[in-house]
Amino acid sequence: MPRSSWKGYLKLSLVSVPVRGFTANIAASEIRLHQLHSECHSRIKYQKTCPVHGEVPKEEIVSGYEYAKGEYVILEPEEIAKLRGERERAVTIDAVVSQHTIDPVYFTDKTYYLAPDGAVGQKPFALIQKCLADEELQAVGRVVLFGREELVLVRPVEHVLAMTALKYESEVAHADALDEELEKPELSRDELNLTRKLIDAFEKPKFSLAAYKDHYVEELRKIIEAKVEGKELVSPPEVETPKVINLMDALKKSVAAAKKGGEEASPGRRTKAAASNGRNPAHAARRRKKSA
Repeated sequence: MPRSSWKGYLKLSLVSVPVRGFTANIAASEIRLHQLHSECHSRIKYQKTCPVHGEVPKEEIVSGYEYAKGEYVILEPEEIAKLRGERERAVTIDAVVSQHTIDPVYFTDKTYYLAPDGAVGQKPFALIQKCLADEELQAVGRVVLFGREELVLVRPVEHVLAMTALKYESEVAHADALDEELEKPELSRDELNLTRKLIDAFEKPKFSLAAYKDHYVEELRKIIEAKVEGKELVSPPEVETPKVINLMDALKKSVAAAKKGGEEASPGRRTKAAASNGRNPAHAARRRKKSA
């Protein structure tokens, strides 16, 4: 059974639900490379030093804010803890919005699953979770997590709630900053139709990210193992740079290749798709409405 990394309360107005937080992020299977001195291969060390006293032990380091050049005010741990207060244990909901209101560009990599803590929280938790799920809603709130106030998104996932830390507005660069980089080329009907067909050919009703692996880590591990065992290293073949060809020709060839690949990979799916022109009825209806 997973261990919770955080305990607190989910607060919606006067409703306060005791919850436990379980991290949803698993450490990546990365290969950590260390920095070594090229001549003797000794490990490079990083030490915290003071220009007056040299190396400083951890217990002698305090937190300070530079309010003027070379002038600091010291903040004691007790003062910071008092400032956080009960906010460190409460996820306070400020707003409830539709599921597509928050752009993923605001998401951070910090996500926790919330579950009720104890019998008293089971029913109110289930009520909030079900209502958010049924209405396709999610909530925005605030909480202090591990010493930092976070803006969070709380959304229903399976039978629990997922809480993801969000970036503040000042931490996000918006896409409209690139408007000057874009032209407005004319798009012909044929070009649009072929592009839609190409996109349709890649549509997968049943999709899972579980099928994707970190190939870089796997290849790097092979190189390391080969070096350890003294084997000869074999470099992967160079990837040929795609040739720039006529747009319409490229689209036609891409559509043909995608269709051929789909038929070979899953003939049953293509047969079923052919019966409905390869599209979801609702999807096709939306497109007919737009074209009208």
